[in-house]
Amino acid sequence: MKDIGRLMKQAQEMQRDLARAQKELGALQLVGESGGGLVKITLTGHHEVVDVHIDPQATDPESLDLLEELVAAALRNVMEKIQTASQEKLGMLGSLGGNLAGML
Repeated sequence: MKDIGRLMKQAQEMQRDLARAQKELGALQLVGESGGGLVKITLTGHHEVVDVHIDPQATDPESLDLLEELVAAALRNVMEKIQTASQEKLGMLGSLGGNLAGML
């Protein structure tokens, strides 16, 4: 019975750790950029768009295709950063879960 109680306590701690990690991810603001900073997109760790900045140098009407590519590249860049941050924050919880499973 002591093992069950300890297991329940660890599960509750994991749940609190997960909630804290998710809150921290939501508070993160990550910037993706492309074109040497001509286009910058800021997102939270929950993929909410905070800001889009386009340098006036990138707004030449004749280079609209390039601007669209830069926006897409900046978005891909920030999404990769969010993925990395998520893995860092939530990855540690996965190892805790493995420890719990090993106790069963």
